[in-house]
Amino acid sequence: MNKSINGATLRKMFSSAFSLVEENKQTIDALNVFPVPDGDTGTNMSLTLKSAVAEMTACENNSIEAICVSFNRGALKGARGNSGVITSQIIKGICSTLMSCENEIMVKDFAKAIQAGSEKAYKAVTVPKEGTILTIIKAMAEKSKSLARAKSFEDFFAGVIEYGEEVLQQTPDMLPVLKKAGVVDAGGRGLVYIFSGFYKALTGEMTEVKFVDNVEKDVTSEEFHVNFNSLADIKYAYCTEFFIINIYEKTTDADINMLRSRLMEIGDCVLCIGDLQLIKVHVHTNEPNRALGYALQLGELNGVKIENMLEQNRKIRKEQEKEKPKKFGMIAVAAGEGLNNVFKDLDVDYVISGGQTMNPSANDIATAADSVNATNIFVFPNNKNIIMSAHQANDITDKNIIVIPTKSIPEGISAALAFDANCSAEENEQNMLELISNVHTGLVTYAVRTTNVDGIDVKVGDIMGLDEKSIVTTGADVGDTTVDLVSKIITEDSSNLTLFYGDGVTEEDTTILQAKLEERFPDVDISIVFGGQPVYYYIVSVE
Repeated sequence: MNKSINGATLRKMFSSAFSLVEENKQTIDALNVFPVPDGDTGTNMSLTLKSAVAEMTACENNSIEAICVSFNRGALKGARGNSGVITSQIIKGICSTLMSCENEIMVKDFAKAIQAGSEKAYKAVTVPKEGTILTIIKAMAEKSKSLARAKSFEDFFAGVIEYGEEVLQQTPDMLPVLKKAGVVDAGGRGLVYIFSGFYKALTGEMTEVKFVDNVEKDVTSEEFHVNFNSLADIKYAYCTEFFIINIYEKTTDADINMLRSRLMEIGDCVLCIGDLQLIKVHVHTNEPNRALGYALQLGELNGVKIENMLEQNRKIRKEQEKEKPKKFGMIAVAAGEGLNNVFKDLDVDYVISGGQTMNPSANDIATAADSVNATNIFVFPNNKNIIMSAHQANDITDKNIIVIPTKSIPEGISAALAFDANCSAEENEQNMLELISNVHTGLVTYAVRTTNVDGIDVKVGDIMGLDEKSIVTTGADVGDTTVDLVSKIITEDSSNLTLFYGDGVTEEDTTILQAKLEERFPDVDISIVFGGQPVYYYIVSVE
């Protein structure tokens, strides 16, 4: 029975939580109420935790603080979709509390951490909705207070999980849409899996983390990325790499572990892997002589490479000074060759590949912002499930990210059209928000599950027409369903309609559809554009 937790155990608990969510992500995805073909909750939670565990795996230090810092940082960078962002905020609250525990974590400490996780999650959502993952973490936090004096962590987590499951089963009564679909909340189910992963690690049932494909990759990989644009980011000046060969007979595995510990005392980004035949070493340090000296006690050196990262920084800054950053830049999220070209034609600097089935992470958005040579970056998420990740990217980059909450491709295009380089950031933001409010979006796709949504029966394989809020029509034919959808979202004031046709839809079919719509709506200017987007046969823009 575990009465306390040290850093090594905490590492196992975090890894086990990811593993259990990864194993069950399809189960979580299947709970999504809307029958559109997307990855969504389970996938996004799994990818968020995968990033957190990857960052933690790269951390060789087993102190509670180091593990919490790395796990939290990885979750922040990898957060995808609303479920992923909320999960990252729960992790942030938990880790920020636990990291103050020096050598061991007691049950009462973890109880406080769960409460902090609940508070962080609620603050992250502008309008919290009960019956979701927020309700489950709040319930677990409340239960943890009464269990704070539990005799062991096993008893503590068993009680927290049992109560979390009990409340999860009540979520259909809290959200009518869940009751209609006959499912519990997907995010809440994912959260119960996370805590069950903690419990399994403590009871010895932990399953192996299956994703580890980047733990021992080459030291030039992103694990050891340094932001050469920021001199302050370079705490240790010398990137030092070498191999240890012809290892002495007296050397043991314990000596390799000791070398790793010594390197961590004089630097960071430590990689020390291998065996008694060959050892590979990488470290960022201000004392490469000491790193080499430690290594010489184990064997001979080969392939020594020492790079001055400060000098690299100076060269990069000189190059950047030749091209001063512009005041504004724009980033959009889109999937499909045609849509990418549309945004580029509107002077959008960077198009992140993503959308309904592949939500980019906060780190993806921050990385894109860093690559744009501008001080202020307007970001068009173009999907309601990406907006929170876009906001979270501000915590990762030094750029000033201004998120325009576009929920669709047509809104993103309208926002880009509203941009005026001569206006201030505030004026541009206001103009963009005003223009996207006049855009109506329709989507045509297919159903992946049989359900009833807002009184409309949907069967697997049905063609569905959706507006910004719900399913408005279904049918067996793509063209007929599209015409019916347009008739429901178009108004007397509408003057322009654009059909973006997706991957698998021909221009010939779209031209025929255009003619039908022109005959039906003679006063509306109708145009067709190749989008090449997955999932949706047509994206319809009405203005």
